[in-house]
Amino acid sequence: MALKIDTQVTPQKLLPALTRLFDVSTQKMHSLQKTWDPVQGTPVFTSQGKYTARGWTEWTQGFLFGSALLQYDATGEPSFLEWGRAHTMKHMAGHVSHTGVHDHAFNNISTYGNLLRLMKEGKLAQSEPEQAFYELALKVSGAVQAARWTGLPDGLGYIYSFNGPHSLFIDTLRSLRSLGVAHLLGHVLMGERDARISLLERLVAHAKTTAQFAVYYGEGRDIYDLRGRTAHESVFNINDGSYRCPSSQQGYSPFTTWTRGLAWAICGFAEQLEFLDRLPAAEFATLGGRRKTCEPFLKAATATADFFLENSPVCGVPYWDTGAPHLHRLGNYLDRPADPFNAWEPVDSSAAAIAAQGLIRLGTVLAPTNASQGSRYRQAGLTVAQTLLNEPYLSLNARHQGLLLHSVYHRPNGWDHLAKGQKVPNGESSMWGDYHLRELALLLLRQSRGESWLTFFRCAQAPRSASRKIS
Repeated sequence: MALKIDTQVTPQKLLPALTRLFDVSTQKMHSLQKTWDPVQGTPVFTSQGKYTARGWTEWTQGFLFGSALLQYDATGEPSFLEWGRAHTMKHMAGHVSHTGVHDHAFNNISTYGNLLRLMKEGKLAQSEPEQAFYELALKVSGAVQAARWTGLPDGLGYIYSFNGPHSLFIDTLRSLRSLGVAHLLGHVLMGERDARISLLERLVAHAKTTAQFAVYYGEGRDIYDLRGRTAHESVFNINDGSYRCPSSQQGYSPFTTWTRGLAWAICGFAEQLEFLDRLPAAEFATLGGRRKTCEPFLKAATATADFFLENSPVCGVPYWDTGAPHLHRLGNYLDRPADPFNAWEPVDSSAAAIAAQGLIRLGTVLAPTNASQGSRYRQAGLTVAQTLLNEPYLSLNARHQGLLLHSVYHRPNGWDHLAKGQKVPNGESSMWGDYHLRELALLLLRQSRGESWLTFFRCAQAPRSASRKIS
């Protein structure tokens, strides 16, 4: 068996649960605002219910301040906007010009992007200097991210990971948002001898490279070639641009599927299909046309989505890796809801939150041309959302600072807290899991209210009027 899709659930039916989530989230945000000292670094994941830092890269700071902005969008409470905006101004500039990471969108679209979107939607008072400031930050972020580039033969290439120029991470698909927004804002990357480098072309090249090398299609690539599975890392020989092998930093092995990486692929490809679908035909003149550009992304999106559906328990919350070494000890684990408290392998609710949004977006993209397939993915995403909006995943304990329980960070490194008497991590939260649950919930809440569809590129679109404004 696998994910059991609820064909009857709708955003409107989820409205009470969505309202409760943002009520609970209000308390969680207030707790973090009162207790977190920025001197400690960035909150990454909880230990015994309290957020802690983990020095690797500061990739979650934007999720903290961005969560406040999502909370404002959902509730209209001005204090969340004020806090998110003030801390973005104070702490996020370094992320805009950060040349050493592959995850600009996590930090900068979550903060500057959300602020600009709120202004464009009329939920933040119009200010030309403030708008120009947000736009400049997003333009620079997109260009800096695109400059972290390894070129490959045949027009391919990728934004390389913090491991170095040989390394392509699947996570970076969601950082392509930085390039997309900067492109829509009219920006380019300036290279040697004033060469104007298209951010759209780099976005497409990175996504094509990821689709070709980081996603499997059951076409005999190796003996572990299962359609839809993903590799966390793809390794290249930078001397000649040849592909060498898959690898993994956070999964069990290069030949198994780390489910958060799988979720990044589902969400990343679906978002890029949404983005490309809104561009005018002229934008594809140098890319071979819209259809040729989008075909590999649709192939990758549907393959990874199907793999997620086939390899998740009936509730839609996956275990942390589909090849984790002790899964066999759980018996027919796909035939029943995931068990966060089992003695052998942890689940990863953050992967579920990311994948759910991707499934909903993919279903929406497909609906006009393939109604049945679109409905299947959309209802699958809503089914996963329904699971996460309730216990045991929604954190109702006021003393726990996390919102989404049973998230894991780095299983191979053993970074996750082990509760007394437990053999595997459970009961803890992560900043990216909490952010993505809020983002998923806001997407559905806005739809249930009849508001505009939430996309990362709304911040680069023309302003629209709205009733709620704050100065």
